[in-house]
Amino acid sequence: MSVLVEGCVESLEDSLAAERGGALRLELCDDLSVGGIMPSAELIAAVKARVRIPVAVMIRPRGGSFVHTAAELDQMRRDMDVAKSLGADVLVFGVLNDQSEIDVATTRELVARAGGTPVTFHRAFDQVRAPLAALDALFDAGVSRVLTGGGPGTASDGAETLAALVAHAAGRIGILAGGKVRSSNVAAIVARSGVSEVHARCDVDEARIRAIVNALA
Repeated sequence: MSVLVEGCVESLEDSLAAERGGALRLELCDDLSVGGIMPSAELIAAVKARVRIPVAVMIRPRGGSFVHTAAELDQMRRDMDVAKSLGADVLVFGVLNDQSEIDVATTRELVARAGGTPVTFHRAFDQVRAPLAALDALFDAGVSRVLTGGGPGTASDGAETLAALVAHAAGRIGILAGGKVRSSNVAAIVARSGVSEVHARCDVDEARIRAIVNALA
């Protein structure tokens, strides 16, 4: 089985390194120290001008909680429009309610706003208490892919939950495994979970991404 490696990046140099290392898609963010927020329009434009692989753009107004105010949701709507206008190939966001469940109504509305641009629901998913039901809700809302570690820890720790999600998805919605994915553990994560996509930080180190790609060859 061919496995796609998505490089998580936060600069042009990072993006170019991930592409050279063999990543087949980028997730472009700012401030990965807080889990990633919306990158600047200038950075999105620069990356889209220089790389040949698809670019997923993070739509998140701040770090911290995934429960957003009305003002923050308005900012996310504007940011989605900006990202789309600059050629984002995928939009990445996640919104929860006060009960740590998927905010289905808002997710459905944002997916509709994305139009034909695919949506990845990010690791906000790993805070829900009933992941299989949450996966069904996201599929029904039109989400294309879920970035998850199978729980709040690492993808290695969550491999059994990842396997359950892959089986439950049955090809209806993609499962992208993320959370401390390394060349030393990626083959085992894929073997145990059955995922066909993995997500890893590049840290401006093309060798790091290349080692993951090679470990999957």
